[in-house]
Formats: sequence, C-alpha cells, structure tokens
Amino acid sequence: MPRGDGTGPMGMGQGTGRGSVRGGRGRMGGLRKGPVGNCVCPSCGTIVPHQRGVPCYQMVCPKCGTKMVRE
Repeated sequence: MPRGDGTGPMGMGQGTGRGSVRGGRGRMGGLRKGPVGNCVCPSCGTIVPHQRGVPCYQMVCPKCGTKMVRE
C-alpha cells in the first residue's frame, strides 16, 4: 500500500538515486577541486596559487614558461 510520502516500498528512499548529492563527486566522476589549491609546473616544480575561473593548464610558469598542471 502506498504511503504517499514519495519513498516507495519499504526500504527505499535512501537518497542514493541519480539526483543524490551524497558522495561529493564532480561531473567527471572525480572529486571536485574547486577554487582552492595550487597549480604546479611539471618541468621545474614551481607552485602558484590556483586562480578561480582560470584552469591551471591555461597558466604558464612564471619561471620557465611551461604550461601548469593542477596539484
């Protein structure tokens, strides 16, 4: 008999469906890094703070000019 609360049969409604936010994973299945963190030069190891809205791969190392990667 339906309960009318949208949870379905007994034992269902645990919040693990497609719309669930549990798990904290991003669009590509990995953990979202967000605006915090650093960009690292793969050549010389220089570390610079990540700038919000600018992907690390678009930044160049201030020391050697190589494209940066996310830490």
